[in-house]
Amino acid sequence: MTIAGSIVLIMLGAILTWAVEFQLAGIDVNIVGVILMIGGLAGLLFGLYRISIARRTVVTGVDDPRRTRRVYEERRYDDPTV
Repeated sequence: MTIAGSIVLIMLGAILTWAVEFQLAGIDVNIVGVILMIGGLAGLLFGLYRISIARRTVVTGVDDPRRTRRVYEERRYDDPTV
């Protein structure tokens, strides 16, 4: 789930919880809204966690240089300079 999808779920849940005033037989619309907000919040937190891990430099085994793993980003620009 993307961050935008999570925000949409949170907004839809808030609308169902606080702005909708009708009743459905056997379904509580307010509870459905709260469930959508909780699911959207969980998806948002997971998406932010995934982004923070993807951008992190990994260094393990600081004391032993043989066990150190570093992640570098390389960019190559093949276009000639003008």
